[in-house]
Amino acid sequence: MSPITESLNLIRYLVVWRINQPLAQPPDDLATALSTVLGALITERLPSTEAREWQKTRAAWDKAYGGAAAPEDAFALTAIPAAPWPLDVVLRPYPLKPLYGIGEKLVWELKLFGASADHGVFLEYLLPAFEAAALTTDARWKTQNGLWGRFDIQAIYAARGLQWEPVVTDGKLRLDYRATSTQWAEGLPFDAPAQRFQRLTWLTPFDFAAPSAALYVRLQQQKQLTKRQRRRQQQTVIAEGDIPTLEGIVHALMARLAPLLLGKRATPEDVWALLPAETQAPLWDAFNTLQQAGQHRRHHLLPAPKDGWGRWIGWQTFPALIPEALIPYLELASIVHVGNYTHFGCGTFMVQ
Repeated sequence: MSPITESLNLIRYLVVWRINQPLAQPPDDLATALSTVLGALITERLPSTEAREWQKTRAAWDKAYGGAAAPEDAFALTAIPAAPWPLDVVLRPYPLKPLYGIGEKLVWELKLFGASADHGVFLEYLLPAFEAAALTTDARWKTQNGLWGRFDIQAIYAARGLQWEPVVTDGKLRLDYRATSTQWAEGLPFDAPAQRFQRLTWLTPFDFAAPSAALYVRLQQQKQLTKRQRRRQQQTVIAEGDIPTLEGIVHALMARLAPLLLGKRATPEDVWALLPAETQAPLWDAFNTLQQAGQHRRHHLLPAPKDGWGRWIGWQTFPALIPEALIPYLELASIVHVGNYTHFGCGTFMVQ
């Protein structure tokens, strides 16, 4: 694991917004709202040369997911950006209440990866957008009791291993603090003796279809299905082949890490090659053991909320304890998110 964790640039921020009005109602899909509103506010504050990249990425994304003149060829869909921001970012809301009263706190996590994992990026792009979103009266996002313009930035923390260090306290930025792209891993027990687990709970929806296929299916649903058909489709039972396996999650981790560690053209095989043979051997032994024992015992995987991203959410258990050799890789996968639509927080879980 060390060649991977030592090379992975990541900064995690925990964001706490305090509601300052008698009533505030967050959007049903807060991740999409964060992406749309903050992305627009960032773009509008950039010089034209920098804003052009944001506008181009957003336009390509809107063209596909808005369904207007979207390409019909599934192979052509690989040209669609993986996310509507040019930064490599995860926006992960924590569990929400339907309504918030004055003084209550809304919490979410921001993760910056790869070249985007720079505290200067946070200070230059993200923090000013938070401040603008807290004060905005823009009619584009103004709804009755809506979130935007109804909160203060109470606190922001940066992760150092298992601890959270203050970056903003009571609305005041610590000018002497600089989060680094490696502190996220300090003290995390990746190589310590693991506890034994048998259950995996998805905290956010997941989708492990090939990216072009996932987008193609989503577009066809948007174009061809009536509202009644969509509701019926939401009740579909997950197919056996769509239930994530532990081996599949580890392979999805390698696919997620490839561009973050080695660039856009890198493959999962390139990430495997970073691991010494003696490190890989226990993993392949664990995969063989799992294939002999069978992959699933019970699960409660349901369709994800229709207004969000990802396909399924719930929990699953395995016929035997999860092999110790896999636990560090599962822990890393839960931190970086795996599968499609990670920008919106999809693909994270906990093992129990």
